[in-house]
Amino acid sequence: MKGTIVLIASVAIVASIPAVAAESTSNKDIDASRARSATVSSRPANTADNEKACRAYAASFYESVTRRQTATYANGGRALALLDSVISAFNDLLATKCAG
Repeated sequence: MKGTIVLIASVAIVASIPAVAAESTSNKDIDASRARSATVSSRPANTADNEKACRAYAASFYESVTRRQTATYANGGRALALLDSVISAFNDLLATKCAG
């Protein structure tokens, strides 16, 4: 009896993951990530604020990767492509402005 209940609960959880992922990774979220990427990358380089900027780049990078991971469950090919471009942009910023 317990095994059956656990099996049914597991199936329900696994079945609900794509719906939750699709809901949490909307086009609005992706557009916000892209806008943040453009805003952050257009900031002038100031050595006094370099550490703060690098932390902002890293936080945005992490957020974008987390959104991409969520989007994989929703099978959104367009969403994945857009998030990949945002992740790549933040990765480039981290490499060029925060290396060392």
